[in-house]
Amino acid sequence: MDTLLQLLNSKGNEVWTIHPDETVLDAIQKMAAKDVGSLVVIEDGKPVGIFTERHYARKVFLKGRHSPTTAIREIMSTHIVCVSPEQTIEECMAVMTDKRIRHLPVLDHGELVGIVSIGDLVKSRLADQEFIIEQLAHYIHG
Repeated sequence: MDTLLQLLNSKGNEVWTIHPDETVLDAIQKMAAKDVGSLVVIEDGKPVGIFTERHYARKVFLKGRHSPTTAIREIMSTHIVCVSPEQTIEECMAVMTDKRIRHLPVLDHGELVGIVSIGDLVKSRLADQEFIIEQLAHYIHG
């Protein structure tokens, strides 16, 4: 079973972050520029929350709040579910399903070392299955 460490080594471990006093507009612009669906909120060098596209849709847009004046700290999730690099992709998929979340920050001894999305996990599983199918086909055809 593949671990998150293996996945991060192949996909990269860059994590985009934002400070809780920055605005939602800052976050949306950064997410668009980096083509990501979430930002880890960092204060004093530690993760204190997460901001996602879902937060924007539900807590800003649908409530008529203003992106240029709403601080991230007002709408971010402060209960962050994190995983370690040693955890398997299957374990992370189970956590995401159970908690109904789409992004998992990866912490190694308290240090933020990456983030994975449900899309990252599914792509990894599909690649593994394609490899197995190729190997079986090669075996069958000699």
